[in-house]
Amino acid sequence: MTENVSAAKAVAAPPVKKGGAGLNIAIVVSAVVAIIGIVLWAMQLSGGMVQTAMRNLDSWGLYITGFMFFVGLSAGGLIISSVPKAFGIQGFGGISKVAVMTSIAATVAAIGLVVVDLGQPFRVWELFVYSNLGSPLMWDIIVLGTYLILSCVYLWAQVQAEKGKVSHVALRVISVVALVCAVMVHSVTAWIFGLQQSHEMWYTALLAPWFVSSALVCGTGLVMATVIALRAAGYLKLDQAYLVKLAKLLAVFLLVDLYFFGCDLLTEAFPAGSDLAVVDMLVSGPLAPFFWVEVIGCIVAAVICLVPGLRTNPLLVVASLLAIAAIFCKRVQLLVGGFQVPNIDMAWVNNPMAITGAENGVLQAYQGMVYWPTPLEFGVTLGVVALGFLVFFLGLKFLPLKPQDQE
Repeated sequence: MTENVSAAKAVAAPPVKKGGAGLNIAIVVSAVVAIIGIVLWAMQLSGGMVQTAMRNLDSWGLYITGFMFFVGLSAGGLIISSVPKAFGIQGFGGISKVAVMTSIAATVAAIGLVVVDLGQPFRVWELFVYSNLGSPLMWDIIVLGTYLILSCVYLWAQVQAEKGKVSHVALRVISVVALVCAVMVHSVTAWIFGLQQSHEMWYTALLAPWFVSSALVCGTGLVMATVIALRAAGYLKLDQAYLVKLAKLLAVFLLVDLYFFGCDLLTEAFPAGSDLAVVDMLVSGPLAPFFWVEVIGCIVAAVICLVPGLRTNPLLVVASLLAIAAIFCKRVQLLVGGFQVPNIDMAWVNNPMAITGAENGVLQAYQGMVYWPTPLEFGVTLGVVALGFLVFFLGLKFLPLKPQDQE
């Protein structure tokens, strides 16, 4: 009789599965690509930053563009997770822990891109030993590290709350702190650019709220695409109504972001001729492909999210990916555009250390894009992105990210 009861319990409570073959393959592929990225980074360390396309007059490139982009992804994911708990409103069907995990993974990728951009890993240590607390760069390092720790604490608190070990009041307090930190991390990142008076594209008070709105766009898009994929894989059970709520939210964020963009363009172009070079550069100049991909992508994504008949899962994924791509294009416009318009009367320093493409002369160097990444930069960036994916997939495999009633 005892044996039968034990057997029945074994059938009723099967061991918890740690992901299927697809998840294991994703982990292995991400790990392999991350290792390749580390090898390429070692090549960059041995040969120096001259192997990249960055130079004195365009000293930031793909790494910092990716850093801005992934900070946005991480902040958006944490905001989507923390807002319902912070304000005591209905959430999105138990996707909170998955959203926080996407935030953690994106933050790891953002920090990784900062490290590879520093040129030498020991400079991370030097940042703290010789830190200048009056520099927005140092503010960002401090806030970003705090943000990663807080995201991990927030995820832990949610897991413990489901077990009854953390009270709802404590979880709500942590949610409020997480929400404030998510807004601050993107505001501080914006101030790195917005407080530099010498660059046409950067020096504007609009940059911080614009960064936050962009974070909400790409973060919501990432969460929605991730949830749809996990639901299709059988990892999550989620009513379609919650996806519709996310789609409507994404549409609002897209329209707000486009509004901010329009305000910025009007300010640059009016009165006629003041900073028209910036608008021309975006609309019909070297950065026009990125500009039109952003504008058209945001409009198409908003239409998909707003029209009920278009809110099918495949089209919602398309809308999410368009929103993410649009924000990445915005980051490219911002960073490269800040170097595209010369901020001083060009000192006639014409050598490979000062200008990318210096062999053709200063004027020709500025006719096209002043910066385009080298294959090495693409490879290192891909490795860092793979590291972020690896963190996320490991979270899916080993952490209880499903809602408690689905486990």
